[in-house]
Amino acid sequence: MSSIRLFILSCFAEMGPTHGHRLRSEAERKRIVLWTDISVGAFYGAINRLEAEGLLRALGTETEGNRPPRQVYEITNRGRDVLETLQREALESVWFRYDPFDLALSRSDSADIDHLRATLSARRIALDALLNQRARITVDTHKCVGPMQEWALRHSEYRLAAELRYLDDLMDVLCPQ
Repeated sequence: MSSIRLFILSCFAEMGPTHGHRLRSEAERKRIVLWTDISVGAFYGAINRLEAEGLLRALGTETEGNRPPRQVYEITNRGRDVLETLQREALESVWFRYDPFDLALSRSDSADIDHLRATLSARRIALDALLNQRARITVDTHKCVGPMQEWALRHSEYRLAAELRYLDDLMDVLCPQ
């Protein structure tokens, strides 16, 4: 699944013909880096690839003031079909990645429980801080994003809260006080 393909095609479907700079500005305005794996610096290369695949079509250039000319694109019918497939697949697919934490935990020296306790405590503090940061981001961006984007942000909060519960349970079992 390519998040950037999904985002770019959905923006063209929603906004109509536009240029890469406007798309990048929209991504920054919606703060997509907070809830996706998309780098806004990758937009222009992705737009070129989507055009080469026939999912976007160049319409011509647009010039605003003293700015350099910008290539304007629109989504094609094939692009709309691919967008529909990408959206469906992204919503239906379950993504799971192994966490290197689990490998490190499985290789830990159970004889050195004090070091493990300190390491897990530090991890818990870091996760809690990250959860609080994500919660503040959700509140701060509430007026900048729509309801579905807000729930995308909340998804990170739910995942971090689950990780904290797991870590608390692990510490209770491995490091009883």
